[in-house]
Amino acid sequence: MKIVETKNKQFEKIFENLISSKRSQSISKLKLVNQIIKNIKKKGDVALFNYTKKFDKININKKNIKITNKESSKLIRNLDKNVKKAIDVAYQRIYQFHKNQISSGFKFNDKKGNQLSYKFRSLKSIGIYVPGGTASYPSTLLMNAIPAIVANVKNIYAVIPCPNGKINAGVLYAAKKCKIKSIFRVGGAQAVAALAYGTESLPRVDKIVGPGNIYVATAKKELFGSVGIDMVAGPSEITVIADNSCNPEWTAIDLLSQAEHDVLSQSILITKDKNFGRKVKSKVNLLLKSLPRNKIASKSIKNYGAIIVVRNNKEIIDIVDRIAPEHLEIKVNNPEAIEKRISNAGSVFLGKYSPEAIGDYIAGPNHVLPTSGSARFSSGLSVADFYKKTSVIKCSKSGIEKIGQLAINLAEYEGLHAHALSVRKRLGD
Repeated sequence: MKIVETKNKQFEKIFENLISSKRSQSISKLKLVNQIIKNIKKKGDVALFNYTKKFDKININKKNIKITNKESSKLIRNLDKNVKKAIDVAYQRIYQFHKNQISSGFKFNDKKGNQLSYKFRSLKSIGIYVPGGTASYPSTLLMNAIPAIVANVKNIYAVIPCPNGKINAGVLYAAKKCKIKSIFRVGGAQAVAALAYGTESLPRVDKIVGPGNIYVATAKKELFGSVGIDMVAGPSEITVIADNSCNPEWTAIDLLSQAEHDVLSQSILITKDKNFGRKVKSKVNLLLKSLPRNKIASKSIKNYGAIIVVRNNKEIIDIVDRIAPEHLEIKVNNPEAIEKRISNAGSVFLGKYSPEAIGDYIAGPNHVLPTSGSARFSSGLSVADFYKKTSVIKCSKSGIEKIGQLAINLAEYEGLHAHALSVRKRLGD
């Protein structure tokens, strides 16, 4: 884990390389993904079944592509009761947080006699992609399904890759809690394409949400327009602001909590105290040895991890806003003073007792967040992502008479004479 100081004359070059390092492999995967999309669109189930056999090593057909209630119930029976309780509590907390995001729109009458309104309409159907490769996450299903439930989306489907036929009981229990309409044992770019276009077995949906590997992310990006998507998620990332009042071990493990996700994940510590940075680095190296996913975390830390030593709070603010991290932990005295000056972060965790991991599972806010600097212009998943927003205009005769000529003036200025005539006819000209 490299240590770099802002006072270093080469800092700007080092920093730029750090945050712009090519952590995406989408270009190299684009050709294959587009071929998969093309085949799914053309051949439907046939292509979907073939790709599932090729990549996940399982044979599926129209009869067994859905995970049945009987199959699900059998697996759930053996699920640890403590895991069930955790999912139950997480569901309630996530639901309560997102319930506060409900919006009913508005309606008002202007002074000219016209009625104007803004309506929120729920999407009719969504598909949730739940990863099932190197790891499988019940929390991902909860975070993607619950905002849709709150938004009153009626048809919620899930696709779950099942390599070698393995199905995660925790994911199935979470799906049961969320009353998912159907769960399909398919994954990869082929599952995304199947949800976008519909096949004989999978429904066509209005929007696809949920994270996945590089193939899934690339497929979502390529299919946007044919189907709605939540975002194109990149590798997970965390930035931690900390000082010598923090426990170096706690700080180290928070950095590793993201590094263990993916070899392309990025973990950055920002501190004013170089000696504290050295302690954290030492703890990172020590803790790595005991992590079950240490090979993944080690590559992430080596290639994309960094400790940045700054001179003042202004540098902290500037650097964080340039990184625009997915997760930001602020572990200093009076963290609120720092937080209120920061503009770009997906989710913020204040104080030493607020690790990012608590947000991943049980706090309540959504853990589906913008990555790769996109927190500069986008937000985490919310109830609003499952609404369409529609404006409604109802002009009265007197109302259009009062504002119509102004519309005519603008239309003629823009050279759109049919527009002008459309209004003029209502005015009796």
